[in-house]
Amino acid sequence: MSPDESDPRRMLNNATDAVRDASAAVQATSDSIARAINERQRSIGLLDQLIRWTRQAPLGSLAVAFTAGLLFARRR
Repeated sequence: MSPDESDPRRMLNNATDAVRDASAAVQATSDSIARAINERQRSIGLLDQLIRWTRQAPLGSLAVAFTAGLLFARRR
């Protein structure tokens, strides 16, 4: 074992560097995922928009669907 490997300060510095590198990797991954989510949200299609509205206001969506069903049923 070399003197550097048994030096507590050196070991602490190595551990600190490893934690810093891991933190940077996690932050880069988080940023990448956040960018992908934001890009996906910007390119939402009509069906995705309808799904989001339904989740935000389920009773209102049910009322609209019921009314639309009545209108289509009366036309036939």
